Amino acid sequence: MALALNSIIPHTTALSLSTSLPSPKKPSSLQFQQPHNRRQITQIVQSTASSSTNTTLSDVKLQIQEDRNFNPTSTSATAWSEFARNVSGEWDGYGADFTKEGSPIELPENVVPGAYREWEVKVFDWQTQCPTLANPEEPVLVYKNIELLPTVGCEADAATRYTVIEKNIGGVNNEVSAFAYQSSGCYVAVWPGEEKGNKLLELEYCLINPQDKESRVRIIQVIRIENMKMMLQNTRVFCEQWYGPFRNGDQ
Repeated sequence: MALALNSIIPHTTALSLSTSLPSPKKPSSLQFQQPHNRRQITQIVQSTASSSTNTTLSDVKLQIQEDRNFNPTSTSATAWSEFARNVSGEWDGYGADFTKEGSPIELPENVVPGAYREWEVKVFDWQTQCPTLANPEEPVLVYKNIELLPTVGCEADAATRYTVIEKNIGGVNNEVSAFAYQSSGCYVAVWPGEEKGNKLLELEYCLINPQDKESRVRIIQVIRIENMKMMLQNTRVFCEQWYGPFRNGDQ
């Protein structure tokens, strides 16, 4: 299974792509200023793509670099600035894991309150936070995947973080091997990794609801590379709502 960038190009007004494979580094803190104004998002433009990757496709700008930093042109810099405004903020919602067959995976028993077991209720989804901050001046994006422990009743007002994973796109701490974005806030990222001696690829798709610009879905497909074969290992799905400007998860 592979990410087909050509299938993305016809539906984007601006793309930026990095092809470097940097070594993972310690994530940096979020130091740049957050955008102050909420976005105004235009409708996704459908356009017809040429089969040649060397041809400019309508207003599509495609840039491929061997450098580990993104250096967008003036046109794509404008698109990046708009993307940064649209993607930044506090995105809260729910996330669930699925097997390669598509069956939901139940949360570990040790994180589920006893009351659910007494009621014979199975819990499959995490309450999640995804504080996201993109620098409008530089092609750098940082976000956190935060999973909160399930709660019962009034405990919901005191949710406890279970896991916090920080992700870096662009800049000296870049962790992606490929990245494409649209000014609306949609993006695709490829995250390389390793597990038990096998290489992994996480293919992340972030899709904005065209009818509700403050609602989005993120889908992450985990691909295992074993004996020169690519196999789907599992899938994660996050349904998220924009709740306000970036606050680094403090709510």
